[in-house]
Amino acid sequence: MDTLHSILEKRKQGMRYAGIPSFCTANDLVIEACMKQAMRFDDYVLLEATANQVNQFGGYTGMQPKDYRDFVYQIADRIGFPREKIILGGDHLGPLTWQNEPEQDAMEKSIELVKLFVSAGFKKIHLDTSMRVADDDRTVALSTKTIARRGAILYKACEEAYQELKSKNPEEIRPVFIIGSEVPIPGGAQEAEDSVSVTEPAAVEETLRVYREEFEAFGLGDAFENIIGIVVQPGVEFGDSDVFAYDRVKADALVQSMKAYDGIVMEGHSTDYQSPEALREMVEDGIAILKVGPALTFCLREGLFALSMMEKQLVPEDKQARFMEVLENVMVQNPGNWKKYYTGTEAEQAMKRKFSFSDRCRYYFADQEIKDAIQKLFDNLSEVEIPMSMLHQYMPNQYAKVRSGALELDPKALAEDCVVHIVEDYNYATKLNYMIGDALLR
Repeated sequence: MDTLHSILEKRKQGMRYAGIPSFCTANDLVIEACMKQAMRFDDYVLLEATANQVNQFGGYTGMQPKDYRDFVYQIADRIGFPREKIILGGDHLGPLTWQNEPEQDAMEKSIELVKLFVSAGFKKIHLDTSMRVADDDRTVALSTKTIARRGAILYKACEEAYQELKSKNPEEIRPVFIIGSEVPIPGGAQEAEDSVSVTEPAAVEETLRVYREEFEAFGLGDAFENIIGIVVQPGVEFGDSDVFAYDRVKADALVQSMKAYDGIVMEGHSTDYQSPEALREMVEDGIAILKVGPALTFCLREGLFALSMMEKQLVPEDKQARFMEVLENVMVQNPGNWKKYYTGTEAEQAMKRKFSFSDRCRYYFADQEIKDAIQKLFDNLSEVEIPMSMLHQYMPNQYAKVRSGALELDPKALAEDCVVHIVEDYNYATKLNYMIGDALLR
């Protein structure tokens, strides 16, 4: 039995905390940090690439699905993490990046997209057809029937790609699928909100019923043996400076209604910045797949900023990497990935470029100038002795680990541990009796 199906079985047996975090990222330092933490517990790691990050045209990372797979495997091989412990996922696979094209063109590209993901060995496929395309009526909501029909088309394409793989390797594991029509946009809310509406039980019931009907119409009646999750909105979200915390009372009707479907779990998107206790409550309530993305690079950025502040004290000015300034300059010169998301005055936009929870910085970490600045920052601080008192000032969590001998006083290790701090929260939420660091105290 594959790892993701085993979560369903564990939950059927009453293991309420059986779940898995899904780390949505294409950042090498984040991926390495997630793997290193998994190595400490002989655990699996689920890494997902989003359709706008990775697609047949390269996405914003310049990678196709097979390139992302090889990118992840190269990191694993370098640090000694076993490839068989890696689960690759494709997130928001559908017309996400082709919404301005008519259905025929958008779906043709979406079919090619999902086939490439399955052919590259991705085993968790999120079929997302919840967005309108160019010839959809903009005056009415997209119907569940249309969403499900397009989802069935993509599922059939995935099945074709899987059968081709299986013809070459009879032991090839079949992918599992996530569906749903209440899908938040990738990367968090774009505008401030007063509240977040929890998915209505009737909406879940309609989604599952209509998907079954459409899949039957396509001759895919056994598809639900491979559909393990449905995306819901449990009431969590974040924006530039706001985080909506999970409230299990408000989510109770949804949670109770999902108990009728013991072969499927809920997948929660935008779980970034939730407390460890809230994450654990979500898993206990059946939201067993916890997606996190921007928070990972947000915390990496925090670590790099902290290192930059120490560099200003320890390294001569003419030799400094000036990472903070380089990041700002690159983002200002290339505003495409943040301009329409960050509103306000110039000063407010400048603040958001650095500190927004939506973390549009992550779109720039693959830029060579920024990669060079990060490496120079690491090199500079490797050549000096960071005083423990200064480390306490700028990186107090890492200070505690260094002092206890649990963490090396190395700039790259310090930056990656800022990511590990978040990973620990998700481990606490999804693993029975897991407790580490100060997870319960934050």
